Amino acid sequence: MIGFSERLRALPGYPLAEIPAIKRRLIERGMDVIDLGAGDNDTPPPAVAVDAMTAALRDPAYSKYGFQQGLPEFRRAASHWIERRFGVAWNPATEILPLIGSKEGISHLPLAVINPGDVAIVPEPGYQAYLGGALLAGATPHIAPLRADRGFLLELDDVPAATLDRAKIVFLNYPNNPTAAVAPRDYLERTVRICRERGILLCYDNAYCDLTFDDYRAPSIFEIPGAADVAIECFSLSKSFSMTGWRLGFAAGPAPFVGALTRVKSYVDTGPFLAVQKAGAAALDRAEELVRPIRDELERRRDAAVAALRTAGFTVESPKAAMYLWIPLPAGIASATYARRALEDFGVVTLPGSGFGPAGEGFFRIALTVGADRLSEAAERLGRALEATRRGALATTA
Repeated sequence: MIGFSERLRALPGYPLAEIPAIKRRLIERGMDVIDLGAGDNDTPPPAVAVDAMTAALRDPAYSKYGFQQGLPEFRRAASHWIERRFGVAWNPATEILPLIGSKEGISHLPLAVINPGDVAIVPEPGYQAYLGGALLAGATPHIAPLRADRGFLLELDDVPAATLDRAKIVFLNYPNNPTAAVAPRDYLERTVRICRERGILLCYDNAYCDLTFDDYRAPSIFEIPGAADVAIECFSLSKSFSMTGWRLGFAAGPAPFVGALTRVKSYVDTGPFLAVQKAGAAALDRAEELVRPIRDELERRRDAAVAALRTAGFTVESPKAAMYLWIPLPAGIASATYARRALEDFGVVTLPGSGFGPAGEGFFRIALTVGADRLSEAAERLGRALEATRRGALATTA
């Protein structure tokens, strides 16, 4: 009999895995389902990206292998965007790397630095690519719980010294998924300092840097002095440009780190489709005007959802960034139980906090992926789902 690897066995279930089948079954039964699960914008991709993609599809040159070099035009556009946005300059040829979505680059990066016995420091709750990439590279994960009373910040000072001695990579993501937390500058400064002292590679996932509200501005990790000694930063076109299915992102950072990831990727893929890179270059060249309406619409949705959820009986903060609300549940309500009740009985897709790891228990996440009216309707249903779950919990313990 064929056996499977311990690495495969160690992978936890993915939080979105069973939702599409349940949603399809409910729709077939005639239920009106409001999907707030995946962070998948309902706004269309930019017309300039669609037009660039359409033109590229008619040119056979864009149907060739891109390999890791990819489209120089996309590398230049990414470099110019970073310089405009953050004031940080990178060489497009050696310090920018096209990715098949930032998830791909993040999950492959541990393969470049992990040896047997090495530790990867992984935030929990957190994006599953961090833990998955660490496990598939053979790392020993150290799970760092993100706590509400600490601002959902991963504090390296809390990690035992013996673990830090073995750590080779740490994953940070601010603005954060799923908590929507943001990172103060002094936090980033002390984290960079510890990484430099300990020789830990800092993988900074900045996928939500442009989805910010209330005049908040999310920084690049490379705005922090010393970060260039220890960090690599990953960006995505998925959220800012409503291009989730196009699978395009890029890594930026010092040539040795980008080169190491390039070498890994040369053995596992041949880079993003060149026509998609052409479209991405067109979007990045006009990023400021294209992202603004998406950001403004998300801010309107955030305000509507927060107000409606509070009316429905939830205690929820109004985040400064990202496209999610991370909502606490009353004590004694399991997040998976609540999420299933909300979906199957009330037709609202949410993600249970436990799906992001045990430290996420006690919360659930919604994505701001439908309009304000639908979010208000979803909040009302979620309030009724909470009351039904409470009654069920009381009946179970009576």
